[in-house]
Amino acid sequence: MRLNFKKRTADRTVSRLKKRVRIRKKISGTELKPRLCIFKSSKNFYAQVINDVTGKTLVSCSSLGAGLGSANSKMAQEIGKKIAAKAIEANIKSVVFDRSGYLYHGRIKAFADAAREAGLEF
Repeated sequence: MRLNFKKRTADRTVSRLKKRVRIRKKISGTELKPRLCIFKSSKNFYAQVINDVTGKTLVSCSSLGAGLGSANSKMAQEIGKKIAAKAIEANIKSVVFDRSGYLYHGRIKAFADAAREAGLEF
């Protein structure tokens, strides 16, 4: 997969997207163990459980309509709890965690810990 960037794309963003491509070559979600993919912006946090074999999103959750306030670790914890509850309701107990090139720190770590505590295995 070839990545094309605009001239003014920040080096940090380019680095993260290259890591994301490398990670996606190795990680794939199946029907038995789908992929838990995350994305964070400066204001919101998004999470999806995806079956890569069929290309379908099984469960999704975000902070957009939830009214959880600003983007911080507490909001990420709430999203982690919600996505775990929705996944367990959809009969999904174990997933492969795809951090999308983000460092496992701060909001990402808070999200992952909350999802594990709520019952997801990864």
